[in-house]
Amino acid sequence: MRKLQLVPLLLLMLITACKDKTETTSSKKNVETIKNKKMNNVKYKTENVNGVKIAYREAGDSNNPTIVLLHGFPSSSHQYRKVLNQLSNEYYLIAPDYPGFGNSDFPSQKEYEYTFDNIAKTINSFLEQKSITNYAIMIQDYGAPIGFRIATANPDRITAIINQNGNAYEEGLGEAWKTTKEFWANRNETTENALLPSFSLEGLEWQYTHGTRNSENINPDTWHLDYLRLSRQNAHTVNLDLFYDYQNNIKLYPKWQQYLRDNQPPLLIVWGKNDAFFPESGAEAFKKDVKNIDYNIYNTGHFALEEDADKIIPKMRSFLHSLKK
Repeated sequence: MRKLQLVPLLLLMLITACKDKTETTSSKKNVETIKNKKMNNVKYKTENVNGVKIAYREAGDSNNPTIVLLHGFPSSSHQYRKVLNQLSNEYYLIAPDYPGFGNSDFPSQKEYEYTFDNIAKTINSFLEQKSITNYAIMIQDYGAPIGFRIATANPDRITAIINQNGNAYEEGLGEAWKTTKEFWANRNETTENALLPSFSLEGLEWQYTHGTRNSENINPDTWHLDYLRLSRQNAHTVNLDLFYDYQNNIKLYPKWQQYLRDNQPPLLIVWGKNDAFFPESGAEAFKKDVKNIDYNIYNTGHFALEEDADKIIPKMRSFLHSLKK
């Protein structure tokens, strides 16, 4: 009789144990799903800024902390495709194409002044039109002079700087600038022609693959896409104008360095050390002016995200998490 009384109790205990195990397993799966979730909800939009259509990529929830991704030469917002896909589950990401780049309008030189001052003004107006007034910036190559202009004009808006080979120091100008410096000293047909290989398919491939551990790690779509855009009528002339104007960025280096000293923005360095344009000495120089740097150097080239996104993006996430503490 006593054994019969125990049977319902044992059955109840077994059912309860199975239920608890199922709920625990389900809970763990839910946590893992959230942890590994990638929103992948990139949208491709445009915004009219003073008559110029600015194309941009947008991902994530606008209620989350914002990161503005500022691309380099000869690329576009396309260079941040991996960041947009992988960080959109926690951050609101905006990646604009500059006028003349990517899918933005390419107005003539009569309609638009191709200088870094003017591009920065356009991108700042774009952010203001979007009501984006509190954000981190990620900078690379041309993204540095554009980003630092925006930051020095609006220091209270910048929450952090993520720097992937974005220079702000003379010691960060590598050997690859030799021909450009000759062009600055004397702009003429000879010095212009010396720079034209930069726009060739081979020259663009070199920019993406030089300094990488294995060129087969780099997606060739990158330089073929850039070549297509640089093959448009008047594209070489416009980009030569920007090459020539780049010397004015160097004149602003002291101002940008003062901004860093005065404001001490949280700074993440994720730098490809084999960059012929901006070698590791450019990354090292930031230590003079910023007290607390999350400093990371990678054995790759100018476009470090192409080869080392699997290392850089988790580092970005942990850096941004640290700002919340």
